[in-house]
Amino acid sequence: MAHNRISFLLILFTIFCITRFVEPACQRCSRSRAFVQKRCQSTLYYNLCVQSLLPLVNSKIQTQEELAQVALSVSLARALYTRAYVTKVAKLLQQTKTPDYFAVQDCLSQINDGVTQIAQSVKEFRQMSIDGEKQFLWHESNVQSWVSAALTDATTCIDGFSAYTIRGKVKATIKAKVLNVAQVTSNALALFNGYTARHRASFRAKKKP
Repeated sequence: MAHNRISFLLILFTIFCITRFVEPACQRCSRSRAFVQKRCQSTLYYNLCVQSLLPLVNSKIQTQEELAQVALSVSLARALYTRAYVTKVAKLLQQTKTPDYFAVQDCLSQINDGVTQIAQSVKEFRQMSIDGEKQFLWHESNVQSWVSAALTDATTCIDGFSAYTIRGKVKATIKAKVLNVAQVTSNALALFNGYTARHRASFRAKKKP
């Protein structure tokens, strides 16, 4: 009987621990999911937006600004990963000097430009938070211009393959990776625009007498 009583108490204690520590974590997870899903509704690629951002969002990320910063960081990470892959392919094709090689080189040049522009956008966005309202519109314009240029570069890379007969698997893989970069970058721009629009509206409301 004593043994059974101890076992029962242990079970109660275990249930208490699960309720005390796991359930709040699940609640935080649920709140994070709801937050990401709501903000991703403004993007063109909703499922990708949720899929790419949800693993990176926790209870400390609670504002549109913070979510947009995470989205831009995801865009930069995907662009860097894609650049590494295309660089590897270009090195393998370098000895052939075929049209395939030059197509990949052209794409790599576009990706390099895109990486630079997204990296500049991430840096500019962080500086926007530091400088405050005085330079807000200037920083906003810079971020929008650079992210839009990165989107154009990704599209140019994909379109550039249409005239070449690169091996099917390599061509498909490059296009898929670059398309992914374009889509997460498009989502990041939508989230950034959503944040800045809300920020401007809030600022105007505060200035009203």
